[in-house]
Amino acid sequence: MDRDRLVLGLAAVFAGLTVVLVVLAFVRQLFLLFIALPFAATTYLMWHHATGRIEDRARREARASRTAAGRRERRAPGGFGATARGAASGARAGSRRREAPTADAGPSRREAYETLGLDPGASEDEVRRAYRAKVKEVHPDAEGGDEETFKRVNRAYERLRE
Repeated sequence: MDRDRLVLGLAAVFAGLTVVLVVLAFVRQLFLLFIALPFAATTYLMWHHATGRIEDRARREARASRTAAGRRERRAPGGFGATARGAASGARAGSRRREAPTADAGPSRREAYETLGLDPGASEDEVRRAYRAKVKEVHPDAEGGDEETFKRVNRAYERLRE
């Protein structure tokens, strides 16, 4: 946070220099306006950086590009979870890039299959049927239902739908 205040202070100094140069340009020589332009640009960028707007914009654009890339990705006609891009890249072992698991990533595919009581090679229809049956058993509104188990079943199903 101290660094942001320092950058904001420097932006204020550059803003002051810009104002002085603009005033001098109108009083003395218009050529000083060209010298004031880099100071004005520096002021703008430093202020944007100090307020966090550059970082916010970069995150929004990255999120938008990830969502757009996810929408373009189509499912391959052959198998559950196989995408057209993954299928087109070849059947080489290890050819698909794996994402690093995050803390809130949920269960692995193997754990998801175990949670739903399925074999790892189950089809989409089998996964859907097992999910619906399991949800009916563990739904919090059902007799003997458990909210944590219900959430775990939902996370497992979401993992297998990816």
